[in-house]
Amino acid sequence: MTGPLVGTDWLAERLGAPGLVVFDASVGAHRGADHRIPGARPFDLDGALSDHEAAAPHTMPSAAAFTGAMRELGVDDTSTVVVYDGFGIYSSARAWWMLRAMGFDRAAVLDGGLPAWKTAGLPVEATGPAYDGPRGSFTARPRAGLVVDSAAVVAALADPAAAVLDARTRGRFAGTAPEPRPGLRGGHMPGAVNLPFGDLQDPAGRMRPAAELREAFAAAAGERERLYVSCGSGVTACVLALGADLAGYRELAVYDGSWSEWGVPSALPVVTGGLTPPRVRVPAPSAGRARARRLGA
Repeated sequence: MTGPLVGTDWLAERLGAPGLVVFDASVGAHRGADHRIPGARPFDLDGALSDHEAAAPHTMPSAAAFTGAMRELGVDDTSTVVVYDGFGIYSSARAWWMLRAMGFDRAAVLDGGLPAWKTAGLPVEATGPAYDGPRGSFTARPRAGLVVDSAAVVAALADPAAAVLDARTRGRFAGTAPEPRPGLRGGHMPGAVNLPFGDLQDPAGRMRPAAELREAFAAAAGERERLYVSCGSGVTACVLALGADLAGYRELAVYDGSWSEWGVPSALPVVTGGLTPPRVRVPAPSAGRARARRLGA
C-alpha cells in the first residue's frame, strides 16, 4: 500500500490474495446488507467492535477486546486490510482509524466504498454466515493520543497551536437542526470550527485530491497543524482524520465521545450560531465526567 486509501482497481487485482483481509464496516441501515464484496468479513462497529458498557455509542473497546475481535476475524499482524462501507466513505474510516490507534498500519479505506465497487461493475456475493475461518495472531499495540477524551479537547480548545474540527452538518453545528440522539444540547464547542465530512468528498463519494483536501483544512484550521476532530459519535470524525492524513497532516486525534458526550447537559460549554466565536476559556470537566480512554490519552 502507498497510503491509507486504495481504489477499486487496486482491490480487484488483489482480491483473494493470501494475507489480504477485506472488511465491511457498514453501520445503521447499511449494516447486514444482503450482498458484499466477495469474501468480506464484518467489522461490526454496532456490535462487538464498540464498548457497549460506555455511555456514548461507538466507544473504542479495550486493547484486549480489540485483539480478541481481530483474532476471531482471522487478522494477523502481517495481514493487509482493506475496509469499506455501504455508504461510500462513512464508517469505514472509523475502522481504519481504530486499527491505526491500535498500532496497525497495514490498513486502508476503499475509496468510494461498496457503491464505487458496484459502479465499476465488479462482482458481489450474497452475504453469508459470520467468518468461521482460522483465528489470527493480531496483537493490539495502542498508541497514545490518537483517540482522546473531553479533557484533551478542553485543552486543545485553549491551545493556539491546535484546531478542533467538527464533522457534523452545518445545521447541527449551528444548533438550528435537531440532534438525532435524544437529550443532547444543540450547537458546538466554543472555538471549534465546522468542516462537514461530506465537504471532503466528490459527488461520487470518493475523497477529493490531496491538494483540495489541504485547501479545505487550511481554510478551517489556518496554519495550525495539530488537529482534533469530532462529530456525533466518533465515526465521521474519522473521515476528517482520513482526509487530514491524505492532506499531509500528522498530528491528529479523534475525540471518541464526540457530541454524544459533549452535548449531554453538563458543565461543558455549548454555543450556537453559524459563525465560530472567539476563543473562550473552557472549564475542565469534573472527574466524574472525564472518561478515561484505554489508549493512554
